[in-house]
Amino acid sequence: MTQITVRPGGEGDLRQTLDLLNEIIAIGGTTAITKPLTRKDLGGWLMADPGKAIWHIAEDSDGNLLGFQWIGPWGDLPPEACEIGTFVKSGRTGLGIGSKLFEATKPAARGMGYNWIDAEIRADNTSGLAYYQSRGFEQYKRKENITLDDGSIVAKCVKRFNL
Repeated sequence: MTQITVRPGGEGDLRQTLDLLNEIIAIGGTTAITKPLTRKDLGGWLMADPGKAIWHIAEDSDGNLLGFQWIGPWGDLPPEACEIGTFVKSGRTGLGIGSKLFEATKPAARGMGYNWIDAEIRADNTSGLAYYQSRGFEQYKRKENITLDDGSIVAKCVKRFNL
């Protein structure tokens, strides 16, 4: 079993994080992001709101990135809520990486004053839906006919976790 360590992400983690996310985007089907990101894009997202957003990385004992999870303000969410995004290295799902990340994210969200966490998951992302359900997220809305950047149309399940 791989040893998994979780810690807050920072500037020095952007290259590995970018590579992991762009691989997931290239595979397709699990994220609403459809176009590869640049380091500047990713840094602007992950580190745009200090004090309102945080991201954690999970790595193995050799320092290899296994996944990351971000929370922060998003869209039209009220100030007491934050959005979450979880990304685990392809081929490494189901090993407890997401669970370890969420155990770090929950107290961080509380510490920033959030009362609940919102997750928007593609309705065709069965592993993502199962992950958030197993963490205790409950669906409160469904969005239909969402057009992604590549022109594909998907539905999204919107789930909530009360802190």
